[in-house]
Amino acid sequence: MSIQEHITEIRSRIDAAARETGRTGADIVLVGASKMNDADTCQEAIAAGIDALGENRVQEMTGKLAQDAYRGAPLHFIGHLQRNKVKQVVGKAALIQSVGSVELLREIEKVAAKLEVVQDVLLEVNIGGEEAKSGFAPEAVREAALLAKELPHVRVQGLMTIPPIAAEEHGNLAYFQKVYALYVDINREIYDNELKYISMGMSGDFEDAIRAGSNMIRVGTAIFGQRYYAK
Repeated sequence: MSIQEHITEIRSRIDAAARETGRTGADIVLVGASKMNDADTCQEAIAAGIDALGENRVQEMTGKLAQDAYRGAPLHFIGHLQRNKVKQVVGKAALIQSVGSVELLREIEKVAAKLEVVQDVLLEVNIGGEEAKSGFAPEAVREAALLAKELPHVRVQGLMTIPPIAAEEHGNLAYFQKVYALYVDINREIYDNELKYISMGMSGDFEDAIRAGSNMIRVGTAIFGQRYYAK
């Protein structure tokens, strides 16, 4: 199947899941996780109607920016962002989805202030408490949201999460529901219901994420095929 056919199939599945919650596929932002796919492939996905492209690695993102890979769609940064690489991402990515520490928030503010821009971000929630993953602990997200609201060059647009690998079908549903509850509370109590995005769900679980309230999903292999890391 072509990228166009994959996206068409995914859109159908998105719409079906969204309708279970009183929404439609038009309410869900489809981000193509384009790691390890070249500029031509990115352009093919954009031509096929992808809503945004998301990159995990700063070096790869920078190289593909130089090749005009993202022309026609917003660029999101969705991977772990080290503070020493913030300068390469702020002002380039329309949305940094993976802000998971106070130190990273402050560095983004510092760089964005120098560039005189306001950087849109999502606060990442480490909902499974996994040591190998970045992100705020669920009990720390509210405090981070309060801090971020005081930073003039950072604009929080919502929350993001990557739950643990599920051992069984629908195994991540409870995690998604917990993050959605956090999102609702923070949106209402801190941001006057002005937050836009809750980014949950990837190739293997996006339908459950949508059922739990997600309105932004990050899909890689289901669009672009398996990644071959031996390359």
